[in-house]
Amino acid sequence: MFRATTATSPIGSATRLAELVYHATVRELRKDHGNALVGLMMNMMQTVIFVLTFYLMYELIGWRGAAIRGDFMLYIMSGIFLFMTHTKAMGAVVGSEGPASPMMKHAPMNTAVAIAAAALASLYIQILSMIVVLTIYHVAFNPVHIHQPAGAIGMVLLSWFSGVAIGLIFLSVKPWFPGFVKVLTNVYSRANMIASGKMFVANQMSSYMLSFFAWNPLFHTIDQCRGFIFLNYNPHYSSILYPIGVSVGLIFIGLLGEFYTRKNASLSWQAKR
Repeated sequence: MFRATTATSPIGSATRLAELVYHATVRELRKDHGNALVGLMMNMMQTVIFVLTFYLMYELIGWRGAAIRGDFMLYIMSGIFLFMTHTKAMGAVVGSEGPASPMMKHAPMNTAVAIAAAALASLYIQILSMIVVLTIYHVAFNPVHIHQPAGAIGMVLLSWFSGVAIGLIFLSVKPWFPGFVKVLTNVYSRANMIASGKMFVANQMSSYMLSFFAWNPLFHTIDQCRGFIFLNYNPHYSSILYPIGVSVGLIFIGLLGEFYTRKNASLSWQAKR
């Protein structure tokens, strides 16, 4: 009888896990659309529609003067990009394969790989969409100048990380209350249209108004990102450490909840998705 040999060294195990996550990520990217280009185009169109909608809203309401001195479209895109990265990451993690999924019957597969694959697939498609949209804007309309690109990319990654953390909390509760979690994720996503603060500048807000936004990690990442993008803006009322601390705490809580849920998994849960 032949038996498949598996790597037992730490490096071999890490390589095998990375390969498994890679293939699971590719599967996630192709799950909705067989052609990855179609999925990219749809995500780009959604981003462009958001940007144009907020541009027209600023023009009609007359809020353009409240924006940061610099490229107005870049100001709008900075908020939209981070909002979509955060929201898509949360949705991808919540919609990842659960412990009762048929995919879990395959020996190498587990929920940790499924969560990582969903999160990485979301990050990949968002980064690619941002690069394409910014390139088109840079070539066709106005040159893009970012004061500190490394810091801006760091805030994009932090927005993604916080979305993964919140999605993990929802995922751990989802098998127990699927209907409630579905409503809650939709409410959170819709509320972040305003609560993310992408339409406002924190330095120009009163302390009373700041109290409505300061709880949200996405509000801090968007405000800090604009500080890295624009030379003339220095954020005073937001922090990088706050979203990091909140996200790490939520990750630990979500992992504990997911571990408990996985140990009590039932096949009937798959029918309630």
